[in-house]
Amino acid sequence: MLDEARIVNALAARGIVPDANQRDAIAALVTLLATAGRRTKSGTLLAHQGVYCHGLPGRGKSMVVDTVFELANCRKRRLHFHEFLRDMNRRLVSEPRGDDRLGSVSRQWLDGVELLCFDEFHVHDIADAFLMGRFLDTAIGMGTRIVLTSNYAPDALLSDPEFHERFLPTIEQIKHCFTVIHFDGARDYRFGGEEALLPHFFTPLDTATNEALLEIFVRYEGSETLQPATVSAAGRPLATHAAGAALLWVDFENLCVASRSHLDYLDLAEHWHGLILDKVHTGWLSQSHTLQRLIWLVDIFYDRKHALFIASDQPIEAALSGLEGAHDLSRTLSRLAEMQSRGYRSTLDNTAGRTGTAETQTVAQP
Repeated sequence: MLDEARIVNALAARGIVPDANQRDAIAALVTLLATAGRRTKSGTLLAHQGVYCHGLPGRGKSMVVDTVFELANCRKRRLHFHEFLRDMNRRLVSEPRGDDRLGSVSRQWLDGVELLCFDEFHVHDIADAFLMGRFLDTAIGMGTRIVLTSNYAPDALLSDPEFHERFLPTIEQIKHCFTVIHFDGARDYRFGGEEALLPHFFTPLDTATNEALLEIFVRYEGSETLQPATVSAAGRPLATHAAGAALLWVDFENLCVASRSHLDYLDLAEHWHGLILDKVHTGWLSQSHTLQRLIWLVDIFYDRKHALFIASDQPIEAALSGLEGAHDLSRTLSRLAEMQSRGYRSTLDNTAGRTGTAETQTVAQP
């Protein structure tokens, strides 16, 4: 049986001593795994079927939840919210018409899942709100144990005043059925780490930067695939500088200024372990859609612990600081800090010396 001491020991092995908020979350998660899904004598489900951890980026929410998830001995599933939405929408397309298609798809999706963990839970538009409300209602009714991490308190979900009231029943359900824990520690664990041996962010956009990017690509892929290629991203062509087995080299204009979505980035992250994002002209970041695409891209590659190399005309973190017009920018800055630290162990490093093992989705060679 999983207990608090085992979780604390697992964190200690990573050099982490949990603070008060993290200990509260550990206790709530242990209680959840021990009791959630059980029924009272009257047959009703016990009150708390989930744990909702929220707070500023980098306060250890995912760190604690991931540790517990790894140790939990049950049928479990953990995924990023973008991936979940893509999967649900794909299923809905093929689901026969009926009175409750969303409920039916939710039950199919949840079948066999005893513990479900969503990382970076958020609701920004009414379509996702409707889907998520019905899904959570179904999951709670089935007795599924649910753990959510979020940068938003439950009351701050779907903050758009035009739609917020329509999501209030789901917010109240979360507050009633989940143990809600606020991570309000002063420390962002992603900042202050020792810098990685191999630089990840480069500026300005000059010959030296281009040579550094060339060296990175050859380091992981050799020179055999060092040529322009067009690859597929969610079924649409994407022109690149080079596409190796594990590392992709592409211009920012093609990937984030052009009309792309999180579905493109999910597809790329499933085929490549690292991305060189070249020629980032930071003036483009003042465009809200472009900025939001970069945030999606960072989220998706970070969630899979993939590598990200960025070449920009100005330091990327300084250019992002103070910008407005997109959701979750503070989380992006926190994640970028960790992604260039020595403590960030990317899946790309696991492929070093084994290039050619991944399937490259090249559809045409210029």
